[in-house]
Amino acid sequence: MTESKAMILGCAGKAITPDEIRFYREERPWGFILFARNIGEPEQVRDLVASLRDSIGRPEAPVFIDQEGGRVQRLRPPIAPNYPAGAALGALYRQDREAGLRSTWLLARLHAFDLQRLGITVDCLPVLDVPIEGASDVIGTRAYGKDPETVADLGRAAAKGLMAGGVLPVMKHVPGHGRAFSDSHLALPVVDTPLAELRTHDFAPFKALSHLPAAMTAHVVYTAVDPDRPATTSAKVIQDVVRGEIGFDGLLISDDTSMKALSGDFPEKAAAILAAGCDLVLHCNGVMEEMTGIASRTTALAGKSLERARRALGYIRGGDGLQEAAIRAEFANYFEAVA
Repeated sequence: MTESKAMILGCAGKAITPDEIRFYREERPWGFILFARNIGEPEQVRDLVASLRDSIGRPEAPVFIDQEGGRVQRLRPPIAPNYPAGAALGALYRQDREAGLRSTWLLARLHAFDLQRLGITVDCLPVLDVPIEGASDVIGTRAYGKDPETVADLGRAAAKGLMAGGVLPVMKHVPGHGRAFSDSHLALPVVDTPLAELRTHDFAPFKALSHLPAAMTAHVVYTAVDPDRPATTSAKVIQDVVRGEIGFDGLLISDDTSMKALSGDFPEKAAAILAAGCDLVLHCNGVMEEMTGIASRTTALAGKSLERARRALGYIRGGDGLQEAAIRAEFANYFEAVA
């Protein structure tokens, strides 16, 4: 079988075009990611997912989505109910720890049901960022709480719920986006916090969950570690903090290269991400010119990165056999998910 390139790509619409098919076949991305623009009816989504895999001749190719609940939820009614955001789960947890943990697991298990029936195999969840007062709202209610213990506890429950349903979780945004005062979709956030404080607050949930199989980086500069580059393109942050202090040896995926926080053109971004030590380059918006630039400097997935990718795929399986109706009914005891 032909090698895959170390990249995950999007597509422009609800069906892939002949140009996209040709491009994917030639450039061989390891996986794909879907956004709201790609989502119509269930049968259409299943057809799109199948055609993406067919284009590269890999039926096991992972297909990613951001399905958190709250405002970051790509599947909406009628395909999936509107689910509560992480902050709502955190509020319940503060009232009743066991109820918070159980509802978080149930919600993740429901995500797995919703995704599996469409052929989507990876959810970019849990969000392990710990916001501080006054930080950008880019994380905001997506976070489980404002203390590392709550975030780690509920993040663990969410990851377990996804894995129980045979869906691969991707924790984000390592080593922490909660202190950013700007939105990395629009600008490059710079965090000047001392390393000791980062360790006990921002890095802590990722360290607690460092055994998880996959993570996504933060487009954030931490001046205490590397004043010149955001985590995504910083070998120092990736080697010293992500792989070192945090102890994460799973599959490391860049956040979206089409976000404004990263400098340079798309070939330069791809090369910098891989040189820093990320395993995979993520590009989300489906713009062909940008994807072509990414592909031009993305190398084959090989060595340790290939091992991590294979290990991560092992978490994608059939699920635990639980009945969806029973899980939905139990979740409704905690939250009314509005269809």
